[in-house]
Amino acid sequence: MAQPSFSDLNAFITIAECGGFRKAAQMLNLSPSSLSHTIRQLEQRLGVRLFNRTTRSVALTEAGHNLRARLAPALQEVSLALQSVDPFRAAPAGKLRINTPEMAAELLLHHVVPQFLARFPDVSIDIVVEGRLVDIVAEGFDAGIRLGESLAQGMNAVRLGGATRFIAVAAPDYLARRGRPSVPDDLALHDGIRHQMPSGRLYQWEFSRQGQEIVIDVPGRLTLNTIPLMIGAAVRGLGVAYVPEDAVLSELQSGRLEQLLDDWCPRIPGFYLYFPGSRQMPPALRAFIDTINEVMN
Repeated sequence: MAQPSFSDLNAFITIAECGGFRKAAQMLNLSPSSLSHTIRQLEQRLGVRLFNRTTRSVALTEAGHNLRARLAPALQEVSLALQSVDPFRAAPAGKLRINTPEMAAELLLHHVVPQFLARFPDVSIDIVVEGRLVDIVAEGFDAGIRLGESLAQGMNAVRLGGATRFIAVAAPDYLARRGRPSVPDDLALHDGIRHQMPSGRLYQWEFSRQGQEIVIDVPGRLTLNTIPLMIGAAVRGLGVAYVPEDAVLSELQSGRLEQLLDDWCPRIPGFYLYFPGSRQMPPALRAFIDTINEVMN
């Protein structure tokens, strides 16, 4: 015999308590005909009649009374058990630790964190900013943020905004002195503001157009290890910087910096929040992901 479903048994109890199909159908948000069909199928599975029906009344049979007496307490226990997890779903609590590069941290602080903290007062956020790739599980983080092309295998990921791109920029007075490069190879004649990665290696500039890809180790006497410092140096006319477009929008709009080699700077996958897929997700992290999807995706 096929076992009745929880919804079938709940429908039976609701009819018994309401004393009729029409009122029970309203409570269950079903049509009376659909509810009647559900009960007929339940009776067929059990092999007994549960209700005596007339055009004016509905009454439990002896079998129906016995089933109700045993079933009602059991369904009540199931309902209480389901309600017991509501506090964990509705009100996340505790600490959420996230490892992120500097630019992604600014995205979080500008768009996501204010709304999240306002909605979930029992959750605190520990954001650790660093450029190196870390093992978030081994180092005790709930999640990390990296560009899509740098995600570790075996991780689940949620997009944090749209695609991005790195662009070359320089100050107008620098370009007046040194000229404007028209192709990436022209950068060999310029002063590059170089970016030292946390590993110690220098970041190489990548350009692409119509299937042609060029990677350049741009010469330069100034090396810095943060994007904001590189942008500041470029504004001061110290050379050409290669930085995320989103980080220099205000400088481009104000005219303090000018974009170079625009058609050589394609868009790439943007930032993603990533987290282990092999363990149960903490409620605070689930709430944080929901906030990201609401405000940024």
